Amino acid sequence: MRRLESYSKWQVQLFCILLLAGIITTCSTGTRSSSFSGPLRLSVHLPDGTIITAETATTPQQQARGLMFRKNLDHNHGMLFIFSDQTPRGFWMYNTLIPLDIIWIDKDRRIVFISENTPPCPSQNPTECPNYGVGIPAQYVLELAAGQAMEHNLKVGEQLNF
Repeated sequence: MRRLESYSKWQVQLFCILLLAGIITTCSTGTRSSSFSGPLRLSVHLPDGTIITAETATTPQQQARGLMFRKNLDHNHGMLFIFSDQTPRGFWMYNTLIPLDIIWIDKDRRIVFISENTPPCPSQNPTECPNYGVGIPAQYVLELAAGQAMEHNLKVGEQLNF
């Protein structure tokens, strides 16, 4: 095996560039394992024809974090929580910095409850944050920036497509 000192400077640089390119290619094109936790995006079609670009929250970790610590949420963007079953789901606004419209959706993708302009919880104590939607059975929950439900005239009973 040759020692590194026996290679010219440009050969060492070329080797480093090729090694780095190989690492980047492997990382960017490698297959995702089932533990991949990056936010996948889904299009949610509202009854008025608007398409919402929604990050999905499918794992318990993603669902627990939700939109916490976000300082803004772009217009017509949101987060869709996808659960494996339909059951009552309570949501809170602990560590959420922006007001949200929270929309509970049943297994048939019909809106069953809307909490409009849900305010952030001002407390640093999670036990002091109110829960919203308690007792409402839902399989999906969509969070949008506050005011979006009114802007798109969303109503209980309407169907969303995604």
